[in-house]
Amino acid sequence: MSQDRLPQMVISIMLLSDFDVSERCNIRPRSFDLIAKKGDNLVIIKVASHIDSVSADIAWDLNLIARYLGATPLIVGERARDTDLERGVVYIRYGLFALSPETLYDYFVEGLSPMVYASPGGLYVKIRGDLLREVRERSRMSLGDLASHLGVSRRTISKYESGMGTTLDVAIRLEELFNAPLVETIELVGYRSPEPETPPESTTGDILVDLERMGMEIHAMRQAPFQALALFDRHTILTAYGTSQKIVKRASLIGNLSQITKTFAVCVVTDYKKQKKIGKTLLIGEEHLHTLEDGSELIDMINE
Repeated sequence: MSQDRLPQMVISIMLLSDFDVSERCNIRPRSFDLIAKKGDNLVIIKVASHIDSVSADIAWDLNLIARYLGATPLIVGERARDTDLERGVVYIRYGLFALSPETLYDYFVEGLSPMVYASPGGLYVKIRGDLLREVRERSRMSLGDLASHLGVSRRTISKYESGMGTTLDVAIRLEELFNAPLVETIELVGYRSPEPETPPESTTGDILVDLERMGMEIHAMRQAPFQALALFDRHTILTAYGTSQKIVKRASLIGNLSQITKTFAVCVVTDYKKQKKIGKTLLIGEEHLHTLEDGSELIDMINE
């Protein structure tokens, strides 16, 4: 598959699902490629032909941005290690869901949730433990009876009923035995990965320190098209900085992303002394930023 074909396929799937889709992020480095919104559902997507190419820094950014924007982070690719991603199977990369474009299509276009997830050792499903216990007891089977039937231990059955995953083969046998839908579907939208224990090492520039001085909560990015998420008084600001030569293209993209995500966009220009708007993005000179005392002044400038 060509370098552009996979991203275009993902964009087409989201458009077909009636999502509003952002411009594609063509600026490097990038921890995501596009953001899509439909109603209250916001999805931030990293497209990577080989999902193993998604680094810890990229995953950290993707997770952090999704958390503060209230979005679902997804990785869409074709291969993991030396094999193709299977349709209907969810893979895990640094705690984030990764899937094939076919699985993405099935979920968003056809409304078919995946049930299978890949884990070391093979493919697994999650059992609806409460329902398994209910149908077992209704069938007057003890833990030992069911364990003997499946050829496993009583402790394993107890773990199934507590929500432990099992192989697809065992799940099929259980569903056939009790004639009940025991496999739990995997809902992609609304999924939140576990919060990382420690962030990757990063440096905080003078501009971000200046924003903190103004009362903003700053979350520095590693690989995103914007260098930071700035939070102030229930507002989220996509924030970038650099020379005017480098910032103009970035300003347009960030403005588009802010429209999709219903946030603000600011670019601080290190060799510029005035202020102006490029689309939805406020461009402000670094020296001018130094004169602001409070984040509300910056918000007022964005709203002008």
